[in-house]
Amino acid sequence: MHLVNSQQMRRLEDRAIRNFGIPGILLMENAALAVVREIWRHFTDRKQKLSGLKAAVLVGKGNNGGDGLAIARHLVLSGFEVTAFLMAKPQDLKGDAELNYRLYTGTEGKLFVIDGEKQKRLARFAFAQADVVVDALYGTGLRGAMPAIAEEYIEEINQAKAWVVAVDIPSGVEADTGKVYRLAVRADLTVTFGLPKLGHFLGQGPEFSGQVVVDAISIPPTYLEDEELSNYILTAQALSLIMPVRQLQGHKGTHGKGILAAGSLGMSGAAILAGRAALRTGLGLLQIVTPHKVVPVVANGVIEGTVWPASGDSLLDAESWPVIQERCQGAQALALGPGLGVNEKFLAVLEKILLDLSLPLVLDADALNLVALDPRILDRRQGRGPLILTPHPGEMARLCNLTTGEVQENRLELAVSKAIEWGAVVVLKGAVTVVAAPDGRAFLNPTGNPGLGTGGTGDVLTGSILSWLAQGVPPLEAACLAVYLHGKAAEILAEKFGWSGFTASELAESLPQARRQLELSRC
Repeated sequence: MHLVNSQQMRRLEDRAIRNFGIPGILLMENAALAVVREIWRHFTDRKQKLSGLKAAVLVGKGNNGGDGLAIARHLVLSGFEVTAFLMAKPQDLKGDAELNYRLYTGTEGKLFVIDGEKQKRLARFAFAQADVVVDALYGTGLRGAMPAIAEEYIEEINQAKAWVVAVDIPSGVEADTGKVYRLAVRADLTVTFGLPKLGHFLGQGPEFSGQVVVDAISIPPTYLEDEELSNYILTAQALSLIMPVRQLQGHKGTHGKGILAAGSLGMSGAAILAGRAALRTGLGLLQIVTPHKVVPVVANGVIEGTVWPASGDSLLDAESWPVIQERCQGAQALALGPGLGVNEKFLAVLEKILLDLSLPLVLDADALNLVALDPRILDRRQGRGPLILTPHPGEMARLCNLTTGEVQENRLELAVSKAIEWGAVVVLKGAVTVVAAPDGRAFLNPTGNPGLGTGGTGDVLTGSILSWLAQGVPPLEAACLAVYLHGKAAEILAEKFGWSGFTASELAESLPQARRQLELSRC
């Protein structure tokens, strides 16, 4: 599914109004009904009668406020006791918002115009008593911090125990960046219109948006196809069509051969985790190249794979190339880096791998730290074979000579620019992982949770990407599929353990269940 910034969404809405002939008031009414349907669903799923439930609606003066007034009207008509708070003078409302103001004032719903301390006390009481609070104060046009008076009301919403629904995007969250300057509405649900916005998934947006539901509000799908959009959100529906289907006549030879060069003395666990993840993702044959002293530990940890000793007692070194080269004969993919250790002598081998091996290559962890010593080495790969880089923010900072904070401030643009520069798929890991392609497209992953913030989960991701590549999935799709299922496996574990306490080993073991869920979604 496409992701848009606020300007792109305005263009799509303007085209729908101007060219397709959809009246603006109809789009506003459809938006309101989309929110109301979600509110109805929430309470009916809990076997609660709508009649007599209390709703408080915070309304701004723009189109977002017009949506809020239409929502308030529909809630009154469905039996809610509604109190709306308008943070504008009625005479400042224009067009469709002004019409919805007049329509709402014709109902039994209450409305207070915010102009002093009295309304704040009333709002505090209404928010505290409400079953649902609707945030329709600011929409996608907000830039920077909100006025102090708006923040006072938002503080009251965030302190209330009510279920909070944001209209299009939580007030205080920038639609293009997900930035929150001082304060924002902390929504349980955000109902957005047309297409999801970048701010729902970037920066602090995910923390404040809660669950995001998208409603097309009657904008024709062809309009979305005509717009030049390069950002996407990963979805189960799209990824289920990418995932290979096993054939009855299949065997280990047809399910791919993957090579993993990983591990060092003291970091054998990284190689084991990546190897287990590759097998749990369905790889037919796994071969691991690791230093001599590490072989027994890795062999015992991944008994289904074959382990090959390479030169270097504790670290892979400059003499490891012949073993890696030999193992890659007949293989479909190579992953390099988990637990590798930073041995500058191995840079010569890395350069040979980039130059001489055309099979798809994944660079992770210490392989990236080696590249950071001489980033120009990536130029050796141009046109020689698919390349995937999987940095976390700290590794990306070293690769780009930036601070981690600078990386986090500019995740999407940085990932895309570097994917283009390096001619590689860049998987920039984080709370919402970005998968950027060399052609400028970017895919944001909605799955996962803070439980992934523990040692070894990145190794699991590397093994999974290796496996999908070896099974014949193209590089960009393999990265997207692995990232999505990696997060989905974490969600499966969170159902049992919450957001802490599960391990990378358990994450690898949960990958088949995540894959099965994705398989069932295409049925």
